[in-house]
Amino acid sequence: MSRRESIKKLREQLIRRRGALHRALEGDLSLLRELHQERTGDILDAAADTMQDELNSQLVEAESRELNAINSAIARHGRGTYGDCEGCGKPIPLSRLRAIPYAIDCIDCRRKAESRSVGGASRMWNRVFDQAEADLV
Repeated sequence: MSRRESIKKLREQLIRRRGALHRALEGDLSLLRELHQERTGDILDAAADTMQDELNSQLVEAESRELNAINSAIARHGRGTYGDCEGCGKPIPLSRLRAIPYAIDCIDCRRKAESRSVGGASRMWNRVFDQAEADLV
């Protein structure tokens, strides 16, 4: 199968996943609304409801992020840039696109981005620890 045919199949997969996410989000949001309307019981019930609300909210957030990534991928397909790395411009390997159809970068560029973000985070923590020494006095 050619790259063009594979890209076309991946677009179809993205569209199906987008539909599934829309349906899942509608269900999750209606469940959150129902849970807010059914507040009854003791303090343990309230704690369990709060925990369930938090889990459902996190699920909705994750599904929303994936939906945004999928919409962006479909838009890139429409512009003819789907499957091209936004970092280096080279084609993203089909194996990566099959694993993550909304990927925006190749493995090398992803690793570079992750190493920069990890390095940046550790530098921020170093500043926190430097400032903490002043608090010991």
